[in-house]
Amino acid sequence: MSAAKETSNLIFAPAGTNTTPQASQYTKGTLTRTHLSPSPFPQFHAWFTHAQHSPLVHEPETVCLSTAHLPSGRVSSRYVYLKELDRSGFVVYSNWLHSRKAADVRTNARAALAFWWPGLERQVRVEGTVERLSEGETKRYFDLRARGSRIGAWASEQSCVLEWKDGEGGDGREVLEERVREVEERFRGVEDIPVPEFWGGLRVVPDMVEFWQGRESRLHDRFRYLKVGEGEGEGEGKEKGDGDWKIERLSP
Repeated sequence: MSAAKETSNLIFAPAGTNTTPQASQYTKGTLTRTHLSPSPFPQFHAWFTHAQHSPLVHEPETVCLSTAHLPSGRVSSRYVYLKELDRSGFVVYSNWLHSRKAADVRTNARAALAFWWPGLERQVRVEGTVERLSEGETKRYFDLRARGSRIGAWASEQSCVLEWKDGEGGDGREVLEERVREVEERFRGVEDIPVPEFWGGLRVVPDMVEFWQGRESRLHDRFRYLKVGEGEGEGEGKEKGDGDWKIERLSP
């Protein structure tokens, strides 16, 4: 056999700030079956509340949202903010006309979420179907946003290319800022800015939720909730609307 061709890696076996190539060890917690709620919703709420009150976690609502376009199967991911959790699912807000995620969802009504809280050595993964929130549900949140964010929702054709003219020293930012000025003028003196018809909430209705607690030697604790038929789930302790779930421990 011929010798492998030598290559120069730009990154190889990174280990944070360690001076050795070995990855950091996770030692901050454990997760056992007795720690878990029968439903993933109160379990997530408990973990999220812990993260909210921990000085080790910044913006625990930050979540990676992944979607896939069909028939190509091309996957795209981006970080967004979780804005709501109810007994049906996890809610984020965005532009649902122009954005890449909107194009994906129109062809494939499924999505995945991934939360990572390194200060607690925890992550949560969610997979499920997606549904748009009603106009009333969307408006309730939209009215809470800062005025500049409401203006921005109108002005930005999210993910569309911002063109610029060669030789004029711009890079397209001036096009966006001009649109913002136009929307500000349109709604000058208007406090109750309406919700753009193309903007709104998306709920990920889970059929799988995994809770992951880091452990030493990469032997992490992993528990997966799977949605099952009525009467097939775990025992007592579920709230109305939680549904039925099967809980499994996964190999790390």
